[in-house]
Amino acid sequence: MKRALKTLILKLLKQHNIMSFATVRADGFPQATTVGYANDGLDLYFCCYRLSQKVRNLRRSSKVSLTIDHDTKNFARIKGLSMGARARVLSKPGDVTRAFELLARKFPQMRTLSKEDLAATAFVKVTLKVVSVLAYSMCVV
Repeated sequence: MKRALKTLILKLLKQHNIMSFATVRADGFPQATTVGYANDGLDLYFCCYRLSQKVRNLRRSSKVSLTIDHDTKNFARIKGLSMGARARVLSKPGDVTRAFELLARKFPQMRTLSKEDLAATAFVKVTLKVVSVLAYSMCVV
């Protein structure tokens, strides 16, 4: 990946807090949800309820799609990312701690979660495979 492109992707990741995250359900339908995320370079992390549909879907297939963007009424101002990735639920304590620290740095309210809340939480790492930068301002209308 060219340096300028990676810099732009990292800038867009820093500017946003949530992503649309799509997994594949057992019946073959995609399931898109919104999650808050933190990143470490191009690796993304989020957490959710450990018994959620997202987690069940990920245990069946690690293939996911996601978008990161902002809301605007002017389509020429749409700028964001569309990505294909692999995601996995973290199980090693060190990996879980790293994910928690990244998320808590971005979302400080996470530090108030109880031990029971954290025990019911799954931490997920998303490894990007394909990234498309959306910049509608570059389109000729």
